[in-house]
Amino acid sequence: MKQKLHLLLSVVFILISISVNGQQRIIVGAEQLELYLPLLKNKKVALMVNPSSLVGKTHLVDTLLASGIQLKKIFSPEHGFRGTADAGEKIKNDLDAKTGLPLVSLYGENKKPTKEQLSDIDVVIFDLQDVGTRFYTYISSMHYLMQACADYGKKIIILDRPNPNGHYIDGPVLEMKYKSFVGMHPIPIVHGLTVGELAQMINGEKWLDSSKVCDLIVIPLKNYDHKIIYSLPVRPSPNLPNDQAIRLYPSLCLFEGTVMSVGRGTESPFQIIGAPKKEYGKFQFTPKSTEGAKKPLYENQVCYGSDLRKYVPESGIQLKFLIELYHKSPEKDKFFNSFFKKLAGTELLEAQIKKGMKEAEIRMSWQPELTKYKLIRKKYLLYSDFLK
Repeated sequence: MKQKLHLLLSVVFILISISVNGQQRIIVGAEQLELYLPLLKNKKVALMVNPSSLVGKTHLVDTLLASGIQLKKIFSPEHGFRGTADAGEKIKNDLDAKTGLPLVSLYGENKKPTKEQLSDIDVVIFDLQDVGTRFYTYISSMHYLMQACADYGKKIIILDRPNPNGHYIDGPVLEMKYKSFVGMHPIPIVHGLTVGELAQMINGEKWLDSSKVCDLIVIPLKNYDHKIIYSLPVRPSPNLPNDQAIRLYPSLCLFEGTVMSVGRGTESPFQIIGAPKKEYGKFQFTPKSTEGAKKPLYENQVCYGSDLRKYVPESGIQLKFLIELYHKSPEKDKFFNSFFKKLAGTELLEAQIKKGMKEAEIRMSWQPELTKYKLIRKKYLLYSDFLK
């Protein structure tokens, strides 16, 4: 009874939103039950979901259970099903206390579902809110899910969601020798695709192992195009708490490959930058252990740097912060660490900054590969674009 009430409330919320805001309200894939419920009838279903996987105001898990769908298990990505684990924290298998469903971590012992984990499954649903950058690991989890479905003959349904950084394309294209879980595809840092479009690109470009393709269905968005600046209703992960953090993330995440803190363990992650050296700036903050940042960099140490909470981000990766703080560093030989090349997807960016190149010169070096990428991207677009 309670599950049916959840479903009814979800449908009512969607209908009210449509009637109040007209056709301009974006309708996400998960809300279009009429398109994918028939595909799940009499099927054994697994989900990859987290707190962003909502149908109206009700979680997709509750919605599907109320609809009589036979859910068998939940696959969890980085940060876990509840979305509270630290970045990089391994997640263990468990049982969901609310539904009793098995929680199978794909950010622990294995990142790709095993044959055994899919043996009792017919269909896998992927519904995670992405933020449009190559190093945000939800798209890497999607890749491994697609690979497993291709390997073991399972159908995968992507419930599409908007890309809050989907209105531009920028950054160096990944060199495949730097392939890792924070960069699996030859795409730029800001790729300008929804997860549904990227899934089509992965299939179409034969980027799965052995050039396999999976049985893929994308439930597209309604009333969305790539010119829209989308505000997320739920934080996609613990350290992206608001629109400002999400807009700055493509630029500031590169600092995770340096000596600088990006504010994990504060109220403003990915909106402030600093380290325990006064040379970096007058603004001060002190990281503390918090949920989602249990052991932050420079815990309980005063950091000096920059406050970007009121900065108006441009539509592009802002290298000026990286260049400026590198030149302020009293220990330039220790400024970058080995993770930086994986985040950048190339060794060239670090070399260019060390050489003293200007931001405009560095950006120009990206253009030939970006031009090639844009032609590939065009083939897989599901929505009107900002490029002609």
